[in-house]
Amino acid sequence: MAVSIWGILSIIVFYVVILVIGLWAARKTKQRGDNADSETVIVADRNFGFIIGSFTMTATWVGGGYINGTTEAVATSGLVWCQAPFGYSISLFLGGLFFAERMRSKGYVTMLDPFQKKYGARMGGMLYLPALLADIFWSAAILSALGASLAVILNIDSLTAIIISACIAILYTVVGGLFSVAYTDIVQLACIFFGLWLSFPFALKHDAVHDIKLNATDNWIKSLDEPYIGQYVDSYLLLIFGGIPWQAYFQRVLSAKSAYAAKALSFIAAFGCIVMAVPAVLFGAVAASTDWNQTSYGGQIPIPSEQASLLLPLCLQYLCPVAVSFFGLGAISAAVMSSADSSFLASSSMFSHNVYKLIFRQKATEHEILWVIRISVLVIGIMATALAIVVKSVYELWFLCSDLVYVMLFPQLLCVIYIPWANTYGSIAGYVFGLFFRISGGEPTLNIPSLIKYPWYNESDGQLFPFKTLSMLITLITLILVSFLAKSLFEKGILPTKWDVCRCVVNIPERVNISTPMYSKNRHDTVRCNQMDSSEEISDKKADYSMQNPAFQSARL
Repeated sequence: MAVSIWGILSIIVFYVVILVIGLWAARKTKQRGDNADSETVIVADRNFGFIIGSFTMTATWVGGGYINGTTEAVATSGLVWCQAPFGYSISLFLGGLFFAERMRSKGYVTMLDPFQKKYGARMGGMLYLPALLADIFWSAAILSALGASLAVILNIDSLTAIIISACIAILYTVVGGLFSVAYTDIVQLACIFFGLWLSFPFALKHDAVHDIKLNATDNWIKSLDEPYIGQYVDSYLLLIFGGIPWQAYFQRVLSAKSAYAAKALSFIAAFGCIVMAVPAVLFGAVAASTDWNQTSYGGQIPIPSEQASLLLPLCLQYLCPVAVSFFGLGAISAAVMSSADSSFLASSSMFSHNVYKLIFRQKATEHEILWVIRISVLVIGIMATALAIVVKSVYELWFLCSDLVYVMLFPQLLCVIYIPWANTYGSIAGYVFGLFFRISGGEPTLNIPSLIKYPWYNESDGQLFPFKTLSMLITLITLILVSFLAKSLFEKGILPTKWDVCRCVVNIPERVNISTPMYSKNRHDTVRCNQMDSSEEISDKKADYSMQNPAFQSARL
């Protein structure tokens, strides 16, 4: 099969358009002269309104894995098991309901800020690790899927497709930060929506496709067997609550013009996730209703499970006219790039602001931080691209990291926002226990054996008990109880003050005059601290100061 010249040209045009828009949006950033500001790159000057905000918030989850994975799930396991669209939609809704307004009203710069405010800089650095791994593996997974998709439709080398796509996403993210990511999200989501809807009627009317309404329950809706209810519930809860503590989401929350806007945009994005999934679901129904022997597809039939992730590009290639398939291909490419650039910037933002600046270089200048962001985007992008090229089980790696985000980060986020007595001791204990119980549950795709065999376990199906949710609850309960115990022991004098080695309960250095006015760096979040009068506000005042005072930072764990 010859290389599709017209297909390659269409992809080149699409990539050029994305790159030009990304570079154009970069003009809004303040990266030169005395006005250089790293927060402009990270949170886009907190200036996203409802139009741009709606698109970029929806793009939090609507990406390459979301679109391709939805089609794959419907075609192979059935609509009943297609949990991502509904799970992530509920996740965005709950994120807006319980977290967005609180995070935005505090004027944080990244998701890790409240952790470091309460637990200290180094503990925040530990919590950065699962978030970093999840972003890298997620980016690698979708880049790998893009390479395979382009190889199917254009008959080009997947390595070339992966490298070129990653380079373009890295380039405009390095230059423009969140402004470039957000403005390209608009084009990318539009391409996904119109490209798939344009292609779907042609695929549906192909002679090899049976009426998707016939035997729909058996073909692509299917049912849930009773033995798998535990796994089903576990997966849904992971998507819903594990979808909240991601920097890609909170980066958009913190970029909204106001706390109310951050909350509203989350609700809009929850609806947008469902809308964007509809054509992908329909393509899944088409793929399940297709007699591939009646197409020009020359591969193995039935399509093997290891190629199930390619069902959407296979539908575009063999069920649609050539010209139409290129529009669908643009949709897939757009979906991948809208996910990759967000992940690159998310991890880079946390590293530069929460790790480099607050742990290693408290006196770093704005120009220095900007260069750290650029270099971090480049390094993380290279790491994700290398994984996409050399590792065959990238999706499995991402699943494990996504589990860790659910088990380890969600309880930490919940406690840091809603549990006033949560402290570093509880955070450390929850971190260790959560990691232990999740890993002990095993991971068959990575050949990690099950050290703990929960109820309903069997060798063929593995863990049928919702052990991931149990691990998350163990993290949550451990964090709350250990924090309360440490607080009680120190405050009642049962343990001496000098044993408060984390300096988070009673052994807190008094380095701030509460009556001294202090202003947030961002003009939209100015706060006069001398107006605080409650004990809780004073406690927050000390914690806020610790985020800015190098001596205080170095003293805490």
